[in-house]
Amino acid sequence: MVLAATQLLVVLDGTIVSIALPQAQAELGLTDAQRQWVVTAYALAFGALLLLGGRVADYWGRKRSFLVGMVGFGLASLVAGFARDGVELVAARGVQGAFAALLAPAALALLTVSFPRGTERNAAFAVFGAVAGVGAAVGLLLGGLLTEYTDWRWCLWVNVPVVVVAFVAAQLLVSESRAEGDNRYDVLGAVLVVVGLGALVYGLTLAEHSWTAPDTVAFLVAGVVLLVLFVVVEARTAQPLLPLRVVRDRVRAGAFLLQAVVGTLMIGALLYLSFHLQIVMGLSPVRAGLGSVPMTVVILVMTPVVTALLPRVGPRPLMVAGPAIAAGGLLLLSRITVDGAYAAQVLPAQVVLGVGLAMVLVPLQNVALAGVAPHDAGAASATVNAAMQVGGSVGLSVFTTVYAGALPASGVPGPADLVDGYSAVFVAGAVTMALGAILAFALVRGPKERLLPAGDHQAVHLG
Repeated sequence: MVLAATQLLVVLDGTIVSIALPQAQAELGLTDAQRQWVVTAYALAFGALLLLGGRVADYWGRKRSFLVGMVGFGLASLVAGFARDGVELVAARGVQGAFAALLAPAALALLTVSFPRGTERNAAFAVFGAVAGVGAAVGLLLGGLLTEYTDWRWCLWVNVPVVVVAFVAAQLLVSESRAEGDNRYDVLGAVLVVVGLGALVYGLTLAEHSWTAPDTVAFLVAGVVLLVLFVVVEARTAQPLLPLRVVRDRVRAGAFLLQAVVGTLMIGALLYLSFHLQIVMGLSPVRAGLGSVPMTVVILVMTPVVTALLPRVGPRPLMVAGPAIAAGGLLLLSRITVDGAYAAQVLPAQVVLGVGLAMVLVPLQNVALAGVAPHDAGAASATVNAAMQVGGSVGLSVFTTVYAGALPASGVPGPADLVDGYSAVFVAGAVTMALGAILAFALVRGPKERLLPAGDHQAVHLG
């Protein structure tokens, strides 16, 4: 439960400030670009540094990394809550993401080595996956409550007491583990992946104004080139940041890609839903947060159902159908209108999204980490989390560009214009989730026994 609480903390922090953004923007005088970067800075730092964080956890000690990451995350949250302007807030959010990049892979690696196989592993990963699924929605709800009844800054300060409790519990309950052997850090690989992802996401942010502007093209090209160089370096380095054997497996690569697709929805599309609920529908922050509760409830209800189905039908049918169902939910959401009621236009989409996400999230991390050697547990765990965060930061940048393209070229956009922009984002999200279903169909192949760790299929009657 300590590790699951940690996962909830790092996931919900990607969205907890979303509902607080209108108040924070007014109080600190944030520009629209700074408003987006309050979310993007966290997701980008988190995703870009996760590979390094995973290796630090493997080599330095998973429990030690977990504790240091927890303390740093709490201190950065405290500083962010005292931000006096947009620069300070965005910078502190970036530091939050950096410590989350140490904390999250350590937690998942500890889970992996603590539950190596069998039904206990299925249950542990089901809880962990469900927490990842509901974390974004819980962040929206908690952000609404704190913004309306206290102050938007409490969306950041709320992390501190959770960190204190988790730190004490981890000291008492968690055992240390680390990878054995000759362990050296891949500094060049770390620099290439951090700068490469940063350039790519910043280029996508600039694309909101123009895809062909020199700055946009330069950052996008630089990002792609640096990431290609990263792959080349990893293939030639004795102690790579990301051992390519971790991603060469077709099934595992499919799981990583699908995790990135899910990230575009959880971090990118849900932000625009919160804007619609508050700005167009005029809901208070807490009522807007409550608007995400149906999806959360459906994920929680579906989790034990999907967990029971997993050893019987195998991961592949779930991982193909889940994104397709979620795409249908986003298409329903794209039919919003200015005067549409929540119960008629938003609620049904939330239910469908919850069903689809539960079907994806329960088997996803289990499949992504099946067959990973203990020496690579941290790197593989980091890749799972990095896929979610990088997918979210890239998705948010792309969705922002789609949203801006749907608005009128001049003048202040009215409610109908905003709805057009949000609808365009939801359609783009549906296309992305449909692509995820195709990826799962093409890559997650093989018998149930191949896709699950040894022992997880024992209850299945073969033949």
